[in-house]
Amino acid sequence: MIVAVSGGADSTALLLALDELIQQQKLSLKPVVAHLDHGLRTASREDARWVKTLAKDLGHDFASSRVELGERRETNLEQTARNTRYEFLLKIATRKKSDFVLTAHTLDDQAETILLRLLRGSAAEGLTGTPTVRPLKPGNQVKLVRPLLSWAHRDETEEYCRSRGIEFRLDEMNDDEAFSRVRVRKQLLPLMKSFNNRIVEALSRTASLLNEDAEALANQAASLLKLAARKVDKDETGTPMLDVSILSTAPTAVRRRALREWILRGRGDLNRLERVHLMAVEKLVEGGRGGRIAELPGGMKVTRRRGILELSGKKRLKKTPSASKIRTP
Repeated sequence: MIVAVSGGADSTALLLALDELIQQQKLSLKPVVAHLDHGLRTASREDARWVKTLAKDLGHDFASSRVELGERRETNLEQTARNTRYEFLLKIATRKKSDFVLTAHTLDDQAETILLRLLRGSAAEGLTGTPTVRPLKPGNQVKLVRPLLSWAHRDETEEYCRSRGIEFRLDEMNDDEAFSRVRVRKQLLPLMKSFNNRIVEALSRTASLLNEDAEALANQAASLLKLAARKVDKDETGTPMLDVSILSTAPTAVRRRALREWILRGRGDLNRLERVHLMAVEKLVEGGRGGRIAELPGGMKVTRRRGILELSGKKRLKKTPSASKIRTP
């Protein structure tokens, strides 16, 4: 198993707990400690050395890389760092022939994610939070697993590290309120705790309930897409054209999810796709007039003609760093 370890309390606690279970013969696995240095902090090289020493002291394999994200001027540095990290972890998993990558997200991370998405006006799918298990990359067999997500708190991981005599690394960027997540952590969640001291657990419970509803609707949307797809005709993106007469009979919530999934398959991602764009596509389904167009971000468009919907334009290209450009020391 690949275990992502930054050196912070959460990931260090995850590694120490796995090691304890292995030593007690309650688990039989071979951890590979993986660390990516994003090059964003002056102390990052020392963090990498610290994690390497910890891995070696515990007797586990270690793999690391360094990128220079600090040299870039990205509009969303947090997202870029996350994408780069997951690409690195996939590369290590592939090299080590591992089907699982473990990260140390906690209940607190889940609560922060839900609040951030709520503030952005996310739909129900967004408010389901972060899944415990998902493919690391769409279409890939490697699974991203978050074993602490549904039960562990951040202060508990810190206490566990101290109980094992390990002084974990501190990242000053976790206190930088220029980042929205840090403001949610330091300002919004403490205020919400004054109303409900167990707000973190409450948000996680709400996400779990919404996830059950979202899964049911997603299954119905998948069935609708299969039913509405023109079996012979495909558009230039390689996705089936859709029969408007079938789409128009479906409930709005199911139809909207089906159209969103259809666009995702044809476009390659949902970046910059907002509710207004989905509403424009939905309006194409209404009424009997053809020859109408709904524009999507990035140059793609949905056209209705002769009772069908067609998606046209080029798929968006990912701009995350390729694995070949990640230097491995």
